[in-house]
Amino acid sequence: MGTPVVDGAALQCSFGSAPSALTVLPVGRVSAEGKPMANIGDFKPGVNIKPFGVCTSLLNPATASLTAAALGTLTPGPCAPVTANPWTPGSPTVSVARAPALHDRCTCACTYGGVIAITTPGTTKESVA
Repeated sequence: MGTPVVDGAALQCSFGSAPSALTVLPVGRVSAEGKPMANIGDFKPGVNIKPFGVCTSLLNPATASLTAAALGTLTPGPCAPVTANPWTPGSPTVSVARAPALHDRCTCACTYGGVIAITTPGTTKESVA
């Protein structure tokens, strides 16, 4: 069982320098502990997932360009996560807005090689399978 994730949950990317918060739009959502619950479809960059400070991945074009300009010295660029696929694995038994509920053990892959994890789900009293 995992802990359900809600609006405002803390996120961290393996290549990012700062944490971020998940934004869950409340349309058609049930609440957990007074906040809209997330589902695996809440992965849209700039809408659900905000930047993580600066990015150290050389697959990020901004980081690659800045590093090349610095003659190979790693120079992190702005983090603008590019997430193309939903969070995985999602709850096998609980749905939120017709999609598997997001729980604290789910991750989301960034196209630039990072793995986005949920560090604080925003709930403490609920659980989902």
